[in-house]
Amino acid sequence: MMARLEEEGIREVGDYQSQKPLELGEQDGVMVVRAHGVSPQRRTYLKSLGMKFQDATCPDVGIIAGKVKLHANKGYQVVIFGDPEHPEVIGILGYATQGGHVIRGEDDIAALPELGEKVCLVSQSTMFVDEFQRLATLLQNRFPEAVVIDTICGATRERQSDIINLIGQGVEAIVVVGGRHSANTIKLAKLVEKQGLPAFHVESPDELDLSCLSRYSAVGLTAGASTPDFLIQAVREKLEAA
Repeated sequence: MMARLEEEGIREVGDYQSQKPLELGEQDGVMVVRAHGVSPQRRTYLKSLGMKFQDATCPDVGIIAGKVKLHANKGYQVVIFGDPEHPEVIGILGYATQGGHVIRGEDDIAALPELGEKVCLVSQSTMFVDEFQRLATLLQNRFPEAVVIDTICGATRERQSDIINLIGQGVEAIVVVGGRHSANTIKLAKLVEKQGLPAFHVESPDELDLSCLSRYSAVGLTAGASTPDFLIQAVREKLEAA
């Protein structure tokens, strides 16, 4: 997908989550912030570069950032369920002015310092719904007054629900279409495997192993939230033609 964008004159300009200067080369271009968003400090820096600025942050991510900022301004310690190295989480942490903490599992909750009574829990938008609910309960066991805000996005919920529905319909395997490094696509593939079915994570129809898939009488198809429709359709057509 990046190769296709580069053919149209779109390129990635380094790690824009870091604080190091960007080597842009061209000041007459357009700076676009991708869907994961950036911290407010980073946004200020990017705007200072003098390029035309377009913020393509996902609205759901923007809502999470707004909730974090609101509660941080009220004196809450913010806890985020997610991957501490994911760009979305890094960006959202920038709004936790009173300090932010990232948890991935039960051990991380136990390792949290004493945060007082004002604690707020949110989630990275693409996490597992059941894991968030479980960890929310554990967090409230330790911090009974903790405010829990379920910020898993609707698209993620729908896709996780779709997988359960596909399995209920009797599929024997599921093809998941999406970027190799896409967090929500990876989680969908893991959810399939958690349910006991084989998952085939592909980025394009060229990666389909039809000889392997032919062993299954019914194969389901799903895709990550950011997967382009034309890729999903291409994979579907190749599966149906097999």
